[in-house]
Amino acid sequence: MPDKRHWSSVLASGLAQLAGRIEERHAVVSARDAADQGAAPAAPAVVPADSEQPAATAVAAAKHAESLQAARRSAARRTAVRTGAALPAQRSAPQAHPAEAVPWSMRVAAEVGWRLLILAGTVWVLMRVIGAVRLVVLAFVAALLITALLQPFVARLKRMGVPRGLATAMVFIGGFVVMGLVGWFVVWQVMDNIDSLSGSLQDGIAEGKKWLLNSPFHVTDDQINQVAKNLSDAIGSNTKALTNAGLEGVTVIVELLTGILLAMFSTLFLLFDGPNIWNWVLRLFPEAARDGLAGAGPRAWRTLTLYVRGTVIVALIDAIFIGIGIFFLGVPMAVPLAVVIFLSSFVPLVGAVASGAVAVVVALVTEGPFTALMVLAVVLAVQQIEGHILQPFILGRAVRVHPLAVVLSVAAGSMIAGIGGAISAVPLVAVLNTAIGYLRAHARQETGEPDPEGAEAYEPPPAVTDTASEADPEPSPTPARSAEPGPEPETGDLPVS
Repeated sequence: MPDKRHWSSVLASGLAQLAGRIEERHAVVSARDAADQGAAPAAPAVVPADSEQPAATAVAAAKHAESLQAARRSAARRTAVRTGAALPAQRSAPQAHPAEAVPWSMRVAAEVGWRLLILAGTVWVLMRVIGAVRLVVLAFVAALLITALLQPFVARLKRMGVPRGLATAMVFIGGFVVMGLVGWFVVWQVMDNIDSLSGSLQDGIAEGKKWLLNSPFHVTDDQINQVAKNLSDAIGSNTKALTNAGLEGVTVIVELLTGILLAMFSTLFLLFDGPNIWNWVLRLFPEAARDGLAGAGPRAWRTLTLYVRGTVIVALIDAIFIGIGIFFLGVPMAVPLAVVIFLSSFVPLVGAVASGAVAVVVALVTEGPFTALMVLAVVLAVQQIEGHILQPFILGRAVRVHPLAVVLSVAAGSMIAGIGGAISAVPLVAVLNTAIGYLRAHARQETGEPDPEGAEAYEPPPAVTDTASEADPEPSPTPARSAEPGPEPETGDLPVS
């Protein structure tokens, strides 16, 4: 009996150990299957507390199973190499996108860079096109400026009951007749005083030569004669160049006359049919952009009108007061110099300096240093009053352009299109400033986005209170958008391409 009980206990212990190993093997297989399927591994089976299997047996069994699995994979590879079969697919971790390996700041810089390149290319192509048709562009810009000056008079005549066509014809003819008379008067005064100015110039040169001989610079008569001889030789050796310059001067005169005719015809049609032309331009843009442009256009036109009217008033005041000062100081050609000062005032900063320098030089040559200093004092005084009182009061906040923007725009305009570009640069910048400011405010209003912190709220130009500018100073906006197509253009509208 003891032997039977001994063998029974041994058999029970062996069966318990076998059951524990089976449970451990089952846990290892479940964990491997769960790992292969990407699921959470199953909980290992709990070994009964009364089992004699130690706790380290499960760890050893897991390691043994992993070693068996590695051995099977190695054997499978060797078999595949011998038989030429395909290797079993290996699971690999998902690879990151190549763009994620590039730093965020570098990606932003690249995005900004190629957009700037496209913008620069577009601007370059636009400048090339404008350069190719520069005469047409300058003539149309001049027509816009003249229209901004004459349109209030057309509006006043219409309010008085004059038909639009007759009002346009009256203002157009009267405006260009006045400008033609002013130009003729300037030419007549210059031709009438050219002989006396030439004699005064020779006397001034003689006085300057005498002053140099008696000056502390120790200039001799031979040195002065040598300089004069060098100038004469240079003129004689460059006769061909002067002839070519004369031919180019003839070409310039022809281009000038062509530009004047283009500006006159453009002004006539802008005065008569400006609102319809603006509506036709609006129809060229997508429907989603018309609301913003329909609001920006009138405000930009009002800014241009205020700029032209204010510049004309300021230039007229400069010409009158400087001309009076020159006249009472006895400088010849006071009226032509006043007209030159008036025309030069349309070029900001540079024009006033250049015209003042011309007046001082004429006074120096004709009347001497003291009169020249007095003319310089008059010019500086009038320009200071203009810069600190007249321009802020007349132009006001409607045309807000920073002095740096004025200098850069005048320089860029003169480099691109000469004097015409210098004259039209500042009004173009003022108009763009107003239009872009309104479009940004309109976009924020549509999206409900608040104004950026620290940024000034957009202030539209003040309404023109002058009765000559209230009615019809700007193109009429487009009608409200609807789901149905709009009506056909009425008679007088430009055809839609």
